[in-house]
Amino acid sequence: QVQLVESGGGSVQAGGSLRLSCAAFGDSYSIYYMGRCMGWFRQAPGKEREGVASMDSDGSTSYGDSVKGRFTISRDIAKNTLYLQMNSLKSEDTAMYYCAADCGGRCSGGYCYGSFGYWGQGTQVTVSS
Repeated sequence: QVQLVESGGGSVQAGGSLRLSCAAFGDSYSIYYMGRCMGWFRQAPGKEREGVASMDSDGSTSYGDSVKGRFTISRDIAKNTLYLQMNSLKSEDTAMYYCAADCGGRCSGGYCYGSFGYWGQGTQVTVSS
């Protein structure tokens, strides 16, 4: 069993930055397998969940249109940790942010064409204008 734990959320003014972290805990093989494709999602109150960014095992990345050029996804394999650097934050970025992993082998070019099987508990990001 693998557990994903997000951190780094908080409140920031528009134009500011935050870095989210997602640490994976569990046995090494499971972490390796599920970590081949990981991503960040967000959900604001009253809105559907939105894909923010995702990353493949070869380093390929994919971003949602609303965050391109402002957010950067990265990972530290040695630390079993996924990151999301968020710059030039806007009020519309306010949401609960979730980390996800294990696309069931259906990840290509950094994009998950299936469904992620593991999810974290989420970390709140609030951007005030």
